[in-house]
Amino acid sequence: MIAREGYSVIAGACVLAGILVFVLPYVSDLLFWPAVVVGMALVGFSLWFFRDPQRKAPEDTTGLTVVAPADGKVLEVAPTATDEFIGGPACRVSIFLSPLNVHVNRAPVPGTVEQVRYIPGEYLVAWHPKSSDRNERSEIGVRHPRGHRVLFKQIAGAVARRVVFHVKVGDRLELGERFGIVKFGSRMDVLMPPQSTVVVEKGQRVVAGETVIAQLPGNLV
Repeated sequence: MIAREGYSVIAGACVLAGILVFVLPYVSDLLFWPAVVVGMALVGFSLWFFRDPQRKAPEDTTGLTVVAPADGKVLEVAPTATDEFIGGPACRVSIFLSPLNVHVNRAPVPGTVEQVRYIPGEYLVAWHPKSSDRNERSEIGVRHPRGHRVLFKQIAGAVARRVVFHVKVGDRLELGERFGIVKFGSRMDVLMPPQSTVVVEKGQRVVAGETVIAQLPGNLV
């Protein structure tokens, strides 16, 4: 499958490839095959980057499972002093997406969307410690069925300069449900209650919608 956010980019790559193949040979016959190679590479990379493979969320026997919202490498597992949506201290898991990763994002927990914010900002490299609070980003807050609040952020980086999401306040998300994409290299943060049990570590590779990254604490309701 191809992510719908990539249709315009793929179409643009096809047009550019066509221009290269049909125009450059008029300059020199020697440019025909280089033009074909470059054009195919542009279209091929666009199709590959916007791939949207099927994912199956793990069986959630506890009802408290948190899955990775993005493919990539765990950049950091750290406490956060306070977060407005969480309502106090939080546990944060940060994931770095390279340009080679699938960039479709999936809901780390089920629940009702209570906050959706888009925040313009800077374009620090995604692994910069300040990128979580200073870069362009979305912040999506979900109320878990057990009462917990979980916040996840799509964070643009030095290469990724656009975050795209398709949720609004009041929407209901299922575990591992697709909700958006960040174009090209980027970062995603998940903030959870501080008593959550994180089961991944720095440097570990994770798969969006499938890899369990944490367990929330017991019921609040």
